[in-house]
Amino acid sequence: MVNEFEKLQSGKLLLASANLLESNFKRTVLIICEHNESGSLGFILNRPMEFKVCEAVAGFEEIEEPLHMGGPVQVDTVHFLHSRGDIIDGATEIFPGLFWGGDKNQVSFLLNTGVMQPSEIRFFLGYSGWSAGQLEEEFEIGSWYIAEASRDVIFSDAYERMWSRSVRSKGGEYQIVANAPELPGLN
Repeated sequence: MVNEFEKLQSGKLLLASANLLESNFKRTVLIICEHNESGSLGFILNRPMEFKVCEAVAGFEEIEEPLHMGGPVQVDTVHFLHSRGDIIDGATEIFPGLFWGGDKNQVSFLLNTGVMQPSEIRFFLGYSGWSAGQLEEEFEIGSWYIAEASRDVIFSDAYERMWSRSVRSKGGEYQIVANAPELPGLN
């Protein structure tokens, strides 16, 4: 049987287990964009902020979409995932149809001219990062699950249900976990 951690690679979803109660990651869904011997990097998908992109990111004054908390690392940096690697220079493909980064000025131009739609991009403040071996240790103590990613999940605005739907999609015993109350002691 393959160890769950051995399935981890760029383009997979990282789901906080029900045991992970740390506030930065409780019931989060992350997309892993980089995973190698040096560590891992990803973005939290289900933590929209109260700020809109137009209020916080220079050059994107027309974008009324929410800015997302990508994670607790370098929260003074802005990152983006998008589906238009075919027209954005410097983008890194995460899986077919999903790209990370690229030329920010080009993205601004494409959005402002309507060539690219806001629904094709998601902006993040900061990122989630793990040093070499750190994420593996967290797996060993049961902090994370791995699931398949899709563009539908990445660009979904069903933030409240994203974690339970993603956990439930794993099937079997995970369906019970997905339905567990957030604070079982209050039942």
